[in-house]
Amino acid sequence: MPLVLLILFITLIVLLKIYQADIKGAIGEQNISLRLRFLDKSKYKVINNVVLQSGDYTSQIDHIVISDYGVFVIETKNYKGWILGNEHSEYWTQVIYKRKEKLYNPIRQNLGHIKTLRKCLSEHSNVEYKSIIVFSSRAAIKVNTVTDVIYSSQLVSTIKRYSDTNLTEIEKENIFSKISGLNRIATYDKRQHIKSIKQRIEKRENSIREDKCPQCGGRLILREGKFGDFLGCSNYPKCTQTIKLE
Repeated sequence: MPLVLLILFITLIVLLKIYQADIKGAIGEQNISLRLRFLDKSKYKVINNVVLQSGDYTSQIDHIVISDYGVFVIETKNYKGWILGNEHSEYWTQVIYKRKEKLYNPIRQNLGHIKTLRKCLSEHSNVEYKSIIVFSSRAAIKVNTVTDVIYSSQLVSTIKRYSDTNLTEIEKENIFSKISGLNRIATYDKRQHIKSIKQRIEKRENSIREDKCPQCGGRLILREGKFGDFLGCSNYPKCTQTIKLE
């Protein structure tokens, strides 16, 4: 019997190691879902965990808040350590003691989500989209951005800071119904989603190799910046795509 228990214990430890990131991500998203319940339901409509199809690609959006003041698109990150980066850099840096890891700029990630939403809600061209990136208290945010990059404890107050009315009650209902109807979470295949992301990365890298802007297709130009040379889009300032040279 003790041997069986030992085997079960070891198996549990292995499974926890394998799915540790997924478990932490799920806990983080659940924490945000609970916080969003404190919003006034007469002004805010919340949809958690949305999967939308855009052509051959899928976008998995953590939380969408449809409000009198526009549509809030919320991306959650359950990282720890220092988080360094700026608005337009392609990657941010996670620092834990002397170890550094790259993470794709979540602002850019969320812009992709907003782009998909715009396509799905093309009949609602007046919608104002607000991007919010949320980190847990385990992280130390040290970024330079215009976009809201906040701690989870600041989420509700950040949303309430926006007060310019943008949508009518009917528009809110229509948008909520449209997103709910298009949400493919019930048939969501995470492996297919990861494959879709890899396809996007491959497409992006091919564009860069051909000196084309992966965002708008414009020509990439070598530019000088405060922190060294980088590739910028020839369509700047309309397109702010930049690529850091290694």
